This record gives sequence, structure tokens and C-alpha cells, in this order.
Amino acid sequence: MCSLCAVLIGFGLDMLFGDPNFSLHPIRLIGKLIEVSERIIRSILPKNKSGELFGGIIIVIVVCAVSTGIVHALLVFFYDINTILGLAVESIFCWFFVAAKSLKTESMKVYNELKKGDIASSRRTVSMIVGRDTERLDFEGVAKAAVETVAENTSDGVVAPIIFMMIGGAPLGALYKAINTMDSMVGYKNSKYLYFGRAAAKLDDIANFIPSRISGIAMIMASAVLGMDYKNAAKIFKRDRLKHKSPNSAQTEAACAGALGIRLAGDAWYFGELYKKDYIGDALNEVIPEHILMANRLMYTTSAIVLIIFGLIKFAFAGGII
Repeated sequence: MCSLCAVLIGFGLDMLFGDPNFSLHPIRLIGKLIEVSERIIRSILPKNKSGELFGGIIIVIVVCAVSTGIVHALLVFFYDINTILGLAVESIFCWFFVAAKSLKTESMKVYNELKKGDIASSRRTVSMIVGRDTERLDFEGVAKAAVETVAENTSDGVVAPIIFMMIGGAPLGALYKAINTMDSMVGYKNSKYLYFGRAAAKLDDIANFIPSRISGIAMIMASAVLGMDYKNAAKIFKRDRLKHKSPNSAQTEAACAGALGIRLAGDAWYFGELYKKDYIGDALNEVIPEHILMANRLMYTTSAIVLIIFGLIKFAFAGGII
């Protein structure tokens, strides 16, 4: 029951204050742990395929164990002192592990620049939240990139952490964020991380497999709640949810594209090279800045639906009803 309350309080704190920005933020500390671990492991193991594959497994074990273990140990310590103190500490951790408001804030910066009609500033702003090259994007391309970011990160930035924390409290939330952060730092298919980052990338795919699909289904439900085209959301989700190299990334993008009646994804430039990608959704409407607002409403409503459903399930188990 305490972890259920902590998740709800943490989500509420994120809605009010957003993600706090300070040097001892747990995600930053996980990032530092990844950097240090990578440096040490690479200095010890041979610089060949086998050495890097083994090193990638070692860093996954170390980062997951340390991140989860420290949070668990801290909560045991504070809960032993006082239940209210333990709840307060766990709530703060849950706050750190959810990124709904920061996702909204950053996407709204893009929306504001688009509304000003400044394409250069719009491109610079959207480049802060996407990995692709933005120099060639027109106004519609910028808006589409922002919508895609909100849609995709609804799952791994908000819903997935909520699900993990509902199951195992802040320690399991820390485990998820460690996996997700490792993937964002070493899970690349380039010459440096092709082998070293393979274990982290595969583990991230596994960790997000079920949450991404739950997110997509919840987003269809959210589109019905918001009066959007839930029938088209379901249609596009069923048709296009696997149109991505990742087995998870297109789940919420497909639901969002269908709900808004727009076409997302397609070819994109990365580091000066054009990558061919499938489209997600149908171009029933031109992508406009207001779709960023709608995507954020979908993100929050999807999160609320997941909180309610998993909260009720957790309450039922904790209360002995099930």
C-alpha cells in the first residue's frame, strides 16, 4: 500500500513541479555509474568482439544491481525508522522516475516557436528532444517530430516506469530507469557500441515489450475519453504498431497517429545520412502545431488510465481482495 501511495504522490509531484534539475538526481547518478563502469570494463577486457560482448553483459549486471540495490537499501533504512519517512523518500524516488511534465514542457517549447513562425528557432528547439537531423525540416516536419517524441516517450518515459513501480515500488522503478538509461547511452549500432551495447539494447527491448503494448492500448482508450478518433486509433495501432526497427517504439506512435488522423515517421536524416522508414498512420490531416497539444493530452490521459487500472489491481492484491 505504501508503494501504491508513493507512485500516486510521485506522479502528482511531477505534475506540479516537473523533473527537478540538480547534480544528485538519481538518473544523473545512474548515468555517471554507466560512464565509470564502461571506462573500467573497457580498460580490463580485450578490445575484440568477444571482449566487448562480455563487457556489455558485465555493465548491465553492475548498473542494474547497484541502481536497484541502493534504492532498496535506502528505503529499508528509512522505513525502519518511520513509515511516514519511508513513504516520503519512496515518493520522491517515484517523482524522479516519471518524466511527464518535462516531456510536455519541452514539446511545448517547440509548439511556441512554431506559433511564432520562426522556422530556424523551431528547428533548434526540436533538436533538443529528437535524435535526427533537423536542418531540413519544414514547419510540418518540426511539428511531426515533436508529436512523435511525445507519443513514443509516453511509454518509456511515463507509463513503463509507472507499471514497474506499481509492481515493485521505487526499487523496480530504479531498475527500469537503469535499463532505459543504459540503452540511451550505449545501445547504439555504431562502431563503438555495436557489440558492447548489445546486451543493454536487448534488455531494453525486453523491459519495454509489455509496457509499450499496454501504453498503446491505453492510448486508444484515452482517445475515446478525449473524444478523438478511437476507432482509427485502434485501426492504425493494429496495422502499423510494428513498423519500426524496435519492436516497441511504434506502439504508441501508431495509436497517436490514428487518434489524430495524421501520418508520422517516414524517412529521416541522421548524422547527414538518409534513413528509409515506413510511414505510421494515414495523412487524413496535415500535421499542425495544435497536434502537439493533443499529443500531450493523450499522454496525460493515457498515464491516468494506467495509474487507475494498475492502482486498482495493486489495491486489490494489497487488501487481500484477490
